[in-house]
Amino acid sequence: MKKALVKTDFHFPGQTSVYHGKVRDVYSVGDLLVMVATDRISAFDVILPEGIPYKGQMLNQIAAKFLDATTDICPNWKLATPDPMVTVGVRCEGFPVEMIVRGYLCGSAWRAYKSGVREICGVKLPEGMRENQRFPEPIITPTTKAEIGEHDQDISKEEILARGLATPEEYEILEKYTLALFKRGSEIAEKRGLILVDTKYEFGKHNGQIYLMDEIHTPDSSRYFYLEGYEDRFAKGEPQKQLSKEFVREWLMENNFQGKPGQVVPEMTPAIVESISNRYIELFEHITGETFVKEDTDNLAERIEKNVMEYLKK
Repeated sequence: MKKALVKTDFHFPGQTSVYHGKVRDVYSVGDLLVMVATDRISAFDVILPEGIPYKGQMLNQIAAKFLDATTDICPNWKLATPDPMVTVGVRCEGFPVEMIVRGYLCGSAWRAYKSGVREICGVKLPEGMRENQRFPEPIITPTTKAEIGEHDQDISKEEILARGLATPEEYEILEKYTLALFKRGSEIAEKRGLILVDTKYEFGKHNGQIYLMDEIHTPDSSRYFYLEGYEDRFAKGEPQKQLSKEFVREWLMENNFQGKPGQVVPEMTPAIVESISNRYIELFEHITGETFVKEDTDNLAERIEKNVMEYLKK
């Protein structure tokens, strides 16, 4: 079986700190950030026990492609991708919120709606909506950025401003960038026969300017439906064919796990791990229109260290 990178412990020259996130390990090196996309996978804010081969490479390469495709909308943190699993960029001071934008009613929003909720993050939802129905206009439903092991919490624009997490002027820019990025992502997806259903963006400030950070439009941060057959499935009330991490959440829920206290993650057999890896490859090829080229998974840490060191010497 192919190897997965689930832990890193690099010591780059000039390194001052390292942050181990749910999926990414971020090394501060001078004025730069070296972000390693590991093969870890999380769901319900829990890091699952097995890594997914090639997942980090796929996420990093998709994010790099979309960051490059949106520089006309807003500046972003990316400078280079010295390794298939690494992006190096400028250090930004992040806003402590994630800007989630939804074009369709599904996932956690549908689960809340089905239970009777008609307002999410201060956004009022129309009555009589059905699962996977398109909103009249995309809605923004921010969340707080949780620490590892904690759950992200929904937050409204009013709460963000009241708590001083962003100024009114900053929030206006965040909202503008979020909707413009979602529109661009939706247009690119449509050309590939997909629907960008919902996604999240993270922003920060660099030299007083707001930058797009982290990943964008990857299967970890986004949900996609297949465009073909969407209307027919919706009319019949059938589940949509989708490419996202939702299938992992569904598998966990089927096995009685939703990240709640006392629940145990079901066994991730080699077959389950391989099927998740294959689904990620499927999304990569659909959304990029390119064939996924599997890099050698032997000595992943050594390869990353060598490639990053060569970049830092420039």
